[in-house]
Amino acid sequence: MFFHSTCDCDITMHTTPTSPWSLRAWPAVLWQARRQTELAFEHLGTLVTSPADRTGQTMWGARDGEAGVAWDWVELPIGAVAMADPMSVVTNLRLVGDAGEVLTAQQAARFLNEIVHTLPWQQEVQRALRAA
Repeated sequence: MFFHSTCDCDITMHTTPTSPWSLRAWPAVLWQARRQTELAFEHLGTLVTSPADRTGQTMWGARDGEAGVAWDWVELPIGAVAMADPMSVVTNLRLVGDAGEVLTAQQAARFLNEIVHTLPWQQEVQRALRAA
């Protein structure tokens, strides 16, 4: 199992949601922030929401289906893709600090961005852009 949870909830596998932002409806998963490198995510889907503006969304989920992350992306004029807003990673992870406190969105952003930067998401976005 990839996740440590302090609740006794029964969390079941999720199917890929129709919208990356539906992650907010998934059950919350508590996770020690300093252990985020132990998370194993796989690509669930990438959407080109505006082919003209070369923007979209990508979504990644843990292999056991308990947690997910998603964010908006944009293609830059030089052809590279970037996160549209590094402060806006949507997730059902509730990151917990060393003292057991749930981190604020601002505190968690650094750890969520570390997760994003470990994923090969730019390749998936480029594949989606080619298909669009």
